[in-house]
Amino acid sequence: MSKYVERFQTPERVLHWIVTVSFFTLLLSGLGLYSRLFTGYFNLFGGGVNAILVHKTAGVIFFISSISLFLKHLKDITKFDDDDREWFKTQGGYLSKGESHFNIGKYNPGQKIFAVYIGIATMILGTTGLFIWFPLFFPRWLVQLSLMTHGLMFVGSIMFVIVHIYLATIGNPGTIDAMLYGTVRRKWAMKHHPKWYKEVSGGE
Repeated sequence: MSKYVERFQTPERVLHWIVTVSFFTLLLSGLGLYSRLFTGYFNLFGGGVNAILVHKTAGVIFFISSISLFLKHLKDITKFDDDDREWFKTQGGYLSKGESHFNIGKYNPGQKIFAVYIGIATMILGTTGLFIWFPLFFPRWLVQLSLMTHGLMFVGSIMFVIVHIYLATIGNPGTIDAMLYGTVRRKWAMKHHPKWYKEVSGGE
């Protein structure tokens, strides 16, 4: 028997990396638009005009790919059961001194919340971005509100992504393998997602 079990198929991983690359492209190209303190980042794209063009292009790519990923996993990330509630009671065991074990499915509640937030944030960022993109076609107050909301969602998304990256690497070694290779070690699956492992292994 192989030491590994498939967690994500190639199309899922490709879509995830498109979302990731476009997100960080938006981050770097948008910093200068967010504050004058970061206008130096425009040089990465050959100046402010090019940075804005890149930001708009990456925005379209991110919106389409992120919403596609959100809808693809909608059923899994919006369903919470008693095992998930047990996870919530102890914050997933992250604040506990001892080791905690939970009967978790394919995604733990923290991952579900992250996915739902990014899905909602994508829709808000896309909508407000459209108002900002064509400011002359909308009321001034709506454009100003969109600028503020866009910035807040931008900051919130960065915070969520930083935590997501930490937990997928240093926080839970072996997790990133799922997105790099599509497979994870069986021991990892049994430890972190035992309910899901039983489903994919036929009840092993």
